Amino acid sequence: MAARPYWRGQIRLALVSIPVEIYSATKSGATIAFNQIHEPSGKRIKYEKVVPGIGPVDVDEIVKGFEYSKGEYVLLDEKEIEGVKLESKKTLELTQFVDAHDIDAIYFEKPYYVVPADDLAEEAFIVLREALRRTRKIGLGQLAMRGREYVVSIKACGRGMVMETLRYADEVNKATSYFRDIGDADPDEELLDLATTLIDKKTGRFDANDFHDRYVDALKDLIERKKKGKTLNIDADEKDSDPRGSNVVDLMAALKKSLGGSAKAPARKPTAKAATKPAAKKAETKTAARAPARKRA
Repeated sequence: MAARPYWRGQIRLALVSIPVEIYSATKSGATIAFNQIHEPSGKRIKYEKVVPGIGPVDVDEIVKGFEYSKGEYVLLDEKEIEGVKLESKKTLELTQFVDAHDIDAIYFEKPYYVVPADDLAEEAFIVLREALRRTRKIGLGQLAMRGREYVVSIKACGRGMVMETLRYADEVNKATSYFRDIGDADPDEELLDLATTLIDKKTGRFDANDFHDRYVDALKDLIERKKKGKTLNIDADEKDSDPRGSNVVDLMAALKKSLGGSAKAPARKPTAKAATKPAAKKAETKTAARAPARKRA
């Protein structure tokens, strides 16, 4: 395998230890990297590490420090930091098993491929993989990598397994502080039927190859045009437009138009309210009678 392991160690389940290697499952996309340039001279901006009152310093003279009081630091070198003893630096002990849907997707952070370290580890590796697959569970444990300890999950994936680092609870903002002002009223049933029909119409199997970074493509096109002395014409109307889009006045009409204009919402089942026509009319009359009394803006 050409890639270098991100971590080497063992997965431990009770008294069983399985030597494994972990590799990053993702890579950086085709992003466009920009440099800061001094426009008058056209030269690239450089950064120097300096100490106030001393000036530029040599990289070999730099150590890590923790500020415990204003301007006061505890200095640590790399050997001291590496010397911190944690069993999880070499061993991932699976301490709990849960259903995958028990963990909110917001906690999952980064995936890694897990493979047996050698032929001797393969049998135990396959047993654990198939046990996870058969029970439809994922294993949880903690693992120390690159200067911190992570909560991680392990699950079966093809012939191997995938480990995913998880965020700690204090790293995730509570949703209630963002969602509390959203009303809890039930949506109109006909609108809901139209929306679910639209979702059903656009439902398919996920294929990552169906998507690509159009922003990167547009930037590449802009760079090529600038190289040839051309500029990008920016439509003034587009520049001044509201990024939130236009205000949809008639949601029903918009949903029907999305479905092709002539599409009809699925027939609604009669409800208790619909069956009692006289009561409905009476309530409607009362509502109409009260309407003029409302204050208008």
